[in-house]
Amino acid sequence: MPATATLWANARLALCDAAMGELAQGALVTRGERIVWVGPASELPASLAAEVAERFDLEGRWVSPGLIDCHTHLVFAGTRAAESAERLRGVSYESIARRGGGILSTVRATRAATEQELLEQSAPRLEALLAEGITTLEVKSGYGLTLDAEAKMLRVARELGRRYPVRICCTLLAAHMVPPEYAGRADAYLDEVADVWLPALHAEGLVDAVDIFCEAIAFDVAQAERLFAAAARLGLPVKMHAEQLSNLGGSLLAARHRALSCDHLEFAGEVEARALAQSGTVAVLLPIAYYCLGGGPAPPLDALRAAGTAVAVSTDCNPGSAPGASLLLALNMATRLFGLQPQEALAGVTRHAARALGLQGEVGTLAPGQYADFAVWDVESAEELCYWVGLNRCRAVIQAGRLSREMRPLRCARASGGGSGGGEGGR
Repeated sequence: MPATATLWANARLALCDAAMGELAQGALVTRGERIVWVGPASELPASLAAEVAERFDLEGRWVSPGLIDCHTHLVFAGTRAAESAERLRGVSYESIARRGGGILSTVRATRAATEQELLEQSAPRLEALLAEGITTLEVKSGYGLTLDAEAKMLRVARELGRRYPVRICCTLLAAHMVPPEYAGRADAYLDEVADVWLPALHAEGLVDAVDIFCEAIAFDVAQAERLFAAAARLGLPVKMHAEQLSNLGGSLLAARHRALSCDHLEFAGEVEARALAQSGTVAVLLPIAYYCLGGGPAPPLDALRAAGTAVAVSTDCNPGSAPGASLLLALNMATRLFGLQPQEALAGVTRHAARALGLQGEVGTLAPGQYADFAVWDVESAEELCYWVGLNRCRAVIQAGRLSREMRPLRCARASGGGSGGGEGGR
């Protein structure tokens, strides 16, 4: 039997399409997991209205696409609070990393943790993000740096996607740092990742994309080229951490390989911005990491705008440089620290973030054919999403057509004459 239709009525819609259009008196109709109609409420076709079995009255609230956190390191064990305190005393991130701290500190904790322990430690971070209207999330590996430990992280990420109402994309970031076992043999390690681990993990269905940290403390451009070639042989898209601490030319390589995204970019410039725009690669800005590492040059927003580069915003949730699990905070920081305008910031966690995961056409806008992922907000304007600091105005979250979270019940009625209510009990 075809799925019945649900009407989400009396809404103000932030469509997040190419024009960043808004509808003051809009409505959506969903059937199963997908949106089948969006438009002014007065233009709802009578034939479609006759199919509606359930109607939610959103009472004039704002509705956005489900938010997308397109760059996270959500799955890890332990914390690096002591190293954060060191940075407050003036010790640099690079100095901590070179003496065996930083990423390698989290590697030790993550290797020692069981899958169940990883799941239990990661779940609260995910729950915090989901409460803010997130319906799609990327999770990177990179704190295992052995085949078994990387696989463990990716399995936990997949399991989180099964247990929670969220779409999780898994990215292999085994090229995050050279592990102690390969000290002084970065090329040998990179070859092991590219030629052995990547095919094995891909065969298990654990890899949606491949990433690399291209910096002097990690891997160079030639090594990234070899990894990208291995990903291409398997038909996997690539991403890159680039130009965060220096400019090694990583983003230009990423552009040549038409990477899904290039992330950080504090040391990028006009040449890099043009290359990313021409290749369709999304520039992902990570303001929480910028803030926690103490500033420095900001990403070249004017150059990215001038080139027409798509710009996304993400939390970079991780235990070292970005210990934050709030995409709304990242939105606020992106406007205050980097100068994004509210509409740019909202596009950066919807339409452009979807593109950074290769999911354009599936999520990120309110349009027929898209997954029925959207968030309902108790705000007076869409600009409030990047205005508040520490105040979450998300009223409800719908993921793949199902009401997955309500802070207070929405008014719901059934065509058969059922009473009002909402939430899981009403579905």
